[in-house]
Amino acid sequence: MSEQKRDYYEVLGVDKSADADTIKKAYRGLAKKYHPDMNPGDKEAERKFKEASEAYAVLSDPDKKRQYDQFGHAAFEGGAGGAGGFDFNTADFGDIFGDLFGDLFGGGARRGFGGGARNGPMKGANLRTSVRISFLEAVFGCKKEITLNLKDECVKCHGTGAKPGTQPQMCPKCGGKGQVVYTQQSFFGTVRNVQTCPDCNGTGKVVKDKCPDCKGAGYITSRKTIEVTIPAGIDNGQSVRLREKGEPGTNGGPRGDLLVEVVVSRHPIFQRQDFDIYSTIPISFAMAALGGDVLVDTVDGRVIYNVKAGTQTDTRVRLKGKGVPLLRDPNERGDHYVTLVVQTPDKLSREAKDLLKQFDMKTGDSLGEAARVTGTDDGDKKGRKKRWK
Repeated sequence: MSEQKRDYYEVLGVDKSADADTIKKAYRGLAKKYHPDMNPGDKEAERKFKEASEAYAVLSDPDKKRQYDQFGHAAFEGGAGGAGGFDFNTADFGDIFGDLFGDLFGGGARRGFGGGARNGPMKGANLRTSVRISFLEAVFGCKKEITLNLKDECVKCHGTGAKPGTQPQMCPKCGGKGQVVYTQQSFFGTVRNVQTCPDCNGTGKVVKDKCPDCKGAGYITSRKTIEVTIPAGIDNGQSVRLREKGEPGTNGGPRGDLLVEVVVSRHPIFQRQDFDIYSTIPISFAMAALGGDVLVDTVDGRVIYNVKAGTQTDTRVRLKGKGVPLLRDPNERGDHYVTLVVQTPDKLSREAKDLLKQFDMKTGDSLGEAARVTGTDDGDKKGRKKRWK
């Protein structure tokens, strides 16, 4: 007996009401996860990939989806070829595999049932770097200079890569298309594969007489310093995007972007959570009991906070608007929460001890009275029992 097929919606992890984009996104994630090229020799991954591909082939086709919704798997029983009687050769995976293999193989290969030419204008690759800033610089924003290697169009050949007076020629391998096509047999049947031309790297042109300055690359690499504006409120790990400061584009395409990741140093006093700041300050026993003014360090400088009489240790107070500015609106800020910790002195003079004993007697502290009933610091069991009746 053959294994019963799972529901196609369950396979892709989508609802029956899912639209085409949701179905495509779900399949793309599964295809990337279970594709045999990413899981060589893993039969279970191959099985799941086939299962997801079959589900997508049906649910991505409006007619097949309608039949499946009405009749279930019985709608395709007895079909020719493919897994479980389904004919994959009739399925249109469109640009799924093109995008997928661009991710898996760094953009060098596009496999699927189609694919357009890649020798048109293309945006350059993005670059990534990082910059370290202080806690307060992250709170209030700052400007930083970063130095890195950047490519610029060669002045001599104007980016063509060809020796002045000559021009790039059409690539004979791909005929100027920038891609080569070949077919391959797979468990889908015959699949047409489209790959970036290895001779021209997808440009559709080859340079016979190379520019002496850039050696045919079309660009020159140099060390440059760029100023980066760090916005107020940025957090550790977030990035600042500098438009068109990345790699040069090809065939007249725009430059890529430069992404600067921010690394925020720790602060000795403050901790941050989202847009709120937290800190801890010690207060004396007398301050906690009697109340009074205490100086509190904030990112804006020191402020005076009035401690209420009878404050208990670990009491948290809120300083409204003393936190981190919001990225979307720097005029709005989080709060600063201060934990007040009552410090118990561990070294007392004899005079101080006598004064504390007098204080203890006059306040009528319950624990102190319990000890006095027994006449000891610990008290015997009978004394404590009698006191707490």
